Amino acid sequence: MGALDLLLSLAIPALIVIHLLVAPYTKVEESFNMQATHDILVYGTPTKDIYHRLSSRYDHFDFPGAVPRTFVGSVMLAGISQPIIALVGFQYAQLIVRGVLGLFNAGALILFKSNVERAFGRSTARWYALLQLSQFHVLFYASRTLPNMFAFGLTTMAFSQLIPHPDEKTRTWRYRLAIANLTIAAAVFRSELAILLVTVTLYGLSLSHISFSRVIPTFIVFFAISLLSTIPIDSYFWQKPLWPELWGFYYNAILGSSSEWGISPWHYYFTSAIPKILTNPLSTTALIPYALWNAGTRKQVQPLLIPSMLFVAIYSLQPHKEARFIFYVAPPLTAAAALAANYVFTRRSKSAVFLLASVALAGSVLVSFGISVAMLAMSSLNYPGGEALAELRSLVTASSSPDLQTVVVHTDVLSCMTGVTLFGQHPYPPNDPRPANEITFNWDKTEDESTLRNPEFWERFDYVLAEDPAKAIGPWETIGVVEGVAGVELVKPGAQSRGDIESGQDKIFGRGALVRRLKEAARALTGGWWIGPKMEPKIHILRKVREGKVRRAVAE
Repeated sequence: MGALDLLLSLAIPALIVIHLLVAPYTKVEESFNMQATHDILVYGTPTKDIYHRLSSRYDHFDFPGAVPRTFVGSVMLAGISQPIIALVGFQYAQLIVRGVLGLFNAGALILFKSNVERAFGRSTARWYALLQLSQFHVLFYASRTLPNMFAFGLTTMAFSQLIPHPDEKTRTWRYRLAIANLTIAAAVFRSELAILLVTVTLYGLSLSHISFSRVIPTFIVFFAISLLSTIPIDSYFWQKPLWPELWGFYYNAILGSSSEWGISPWHYYFTSAIPKILTNPLSTTALIPYALWNAGTRKQVQPLLIPSMLFVAIYSLQPHKEARFIFYVAPPLTAAAALAANYVFTRRSKSAVFLLASVALAGSVLVSFGISVAMLAMSSLNYPGGEALAELRSLVTASSSPDLQTVVVHTDVLSCMTGVTLFGQHPYPPNDPRPANEITFNWDKTEDESTLRNPEFWERFDYVLAEDPAKAIGPWETIGVVEGVAGVELVKPGAQSRGDIESGQDKIFGRGALVRRLKEAARALTGGWWIGPKMEPKIHILRKVREGKVRRAVAE
C-alpha cells in the first residue's frame, strides 16, 4: 500500500471522529442505545433481585419507546468502552462510546476499500475513497447509536465479500461470509435487512456463485447464533421473553404502525434519499448509469448494484421512509460510481470528451466536499437540548454560592429530543469520587400533560430547560436562550433577521452566539449582506424566582 492509499484509508476514521467532535450531541432516534449503554456502564448487570434493580435504575423501563430494541449493541459498546473510560474519565464517556461505534464502521469501510483495490485496482480504490470521503451522511451517522448504524458495519462487510473474485472456491466462501453477516444484522439489529439477505442470496444462486447446499447451513448456523445472542440478553434486560426484531417486524410490517411517523411516495429512495446520501451530483446522474451501460464496467458493478437496488425497490413498498433506512447501499453504489470514474479518468488523454469528463469529475469531488462541510456545519447547530444542558451545568457550577449543594432541573420534551442524555446529566457516575464542591444535579423528564399543568409540580425545581417558557408555571426568570438551526437565510443590507427579533434581549448561549458573531463580522465586511444558518430560539434556560428574589446560583 502506497503512502497515498494509506492516507486515504486513515482519512475514513479521521473524518468520522471529526464529525463526532463537531457534533457531539445526539437526537431522540439515538437515545435508546445511548441511554442503555450508560445504564450498563453505571449500574452493571445485577444477578440478584434483578427485576427491582433494573426497573428502578434503567431508563428503558420509564421510556421504552414504540417497540423494544435490542441491548446487544449497547452491551458490546459498554464492554469495549469501559476500560477506555476508566483511563480517561467518565465525563468523556459519551464521546468514547460513539467513537467506538464510529471506528467499527470505519474499519468496515476500510475493509470494503481494500477489497475494491484487490478486485478493481488501486486507482479505482482511490476514486472510491475520494467519493466516500466527500459524502456527508455516512461519515456523520457512522458514530451515532442508531440500530441502523450497528447493522451498517455488518452490511458493509457483507458487501465487501460480494466484490467479484476470480477463484470459484474463494468466491463461494466469501458469499457464505456475506450471508452470515447479513443474517446477524437482520436477526439482531434491523429486521428489514432480511430483504437484502434474500436479494443477495437470490443473485448468488442465479449466477451459480453459491448453491442451496451452501446457503442453508450457513443461514441456519448464524441465525441460531443470532437468536442465542439476542433473546437471552434482551429477555434479561426487558425482563420478559423477547426477540426485539420480531416485535419490530410485526409493528412496522404487519401492523403498518410506522406510517404514523409519516408516509413518503414510493420513489422517495430513488429520487431523493440516494442522491442525498451519495452527495456527489454526478454519482447518480452520470457515473452509476455509465457503469451499467459501459461494457468495460458492467460485469464488475452488477454484483454490487443489482442486490442493492432490488433491496431498495422492495423496501420502497413500506410507506414510512427515511434515508437512514438505506444507508447500507452507500458503499456498493459508491464503488460502482468509482469504477465509472476510474474508467473515464484513465482515458482522459485519449479524447477531449474524456478530458472534459475528468475535469468535471475532479470538480464534482471538490463540490461534494464543500457541500459536506456545509452540511456538517448546519447539522452541528441542530442539538439545542445538548447545548442547553452543557451551558446550564457550566453556569451553575462556575458561579454558584458555596452553600448550594443540590439543584433540581426539569427538562422538557424538545430538550430531551435534541441532546439531553444520561451521560450529559451525570458526568460522574455514582460512587465515584467527585471534584470538591461539586453540585449534585437532580433531573426530571416528566412528559404527562396533566402533571405539567399542576402549579405544585413546578415548585420543586430550581431551573427549567423549556421550548416554551410560558408552560413553566410560577415566577421564572429567563437567564439565556439556546438557538437551533431553522434553515438558511439571506439577509440584505438594512434588514434584521427573524431570529434576532425573536431572541430579543435574551442572552444567547451555545453555538448560536458564535453564529451571531460570524454574522456580524460578515455583514460588516460585506456591507450588510449575510447568507448562512438561520437561527431561532429553541431552548430557554429558566431560573426560579423565590419570594420575589432570584436564587443566585448564577452570578449576574
